[in-house]
Amino acid sequence: MSSPGAAGAAAGSAPAAQEEGMTWWYRWLCRLAGVLGAVSCAISGLFNCITIHPLNIAAGVWMITNAFILLLCEAPFCCTFVEFANTVAERVDRLRSWQKAVFYCGMAVIPIVMSLTLTTLLGNAIAFATGVLYGLSALGKKGDAISYARIQQQRQQADEEKLAETLEGEL
Repeated sequence: MSSPGAAGAAAGSAPAAQEEGMTWWYRWLCRLAGVLGAVSCAISGLFNCITIHPLNIAAGVWMITNAFILLLCEAPFCCTFVEFANTVAERVDRLRSWQKAVFYCGMAVIPIVMSLTLTTLLGNAIAFATGVLYGLSALGKKGDAISYARIQQQRQQADEEKLAETLEGEL
């Protein structure tokens, strides 16, 4: 049984992604990068926990937690045993791209700050790349050359008009 509010929330999340200008293939690329980032975080986190250094163990636990959060947000069907997985995924889908970028990059940087090793760097690289992909989508599409040239021409005309006004004011 699904409530009408859940159906409305699911319908409201799709237009939010469309408003930001993300294409379907870029959205799937971001999701795939999130899943791959979760797998790499989980595997590297397990290897990081096999040590006697407490900071490495803490970084490994954090990486495993990052993996779970990434899977929960990007692929909730992988977490069918978690009752609130779909609710969390819907809320994350309503976030703007720049918010996801900050969240994912921040999650990936914390274990690196805790323990700067090759395992933490390589394990968090794809998770960080997921944040970068979301950040790039927040910047928007690249403009075409014609509109850019038109804007530059308008700026140049405005600058020339200001220069002419200042020269007339001095005479």
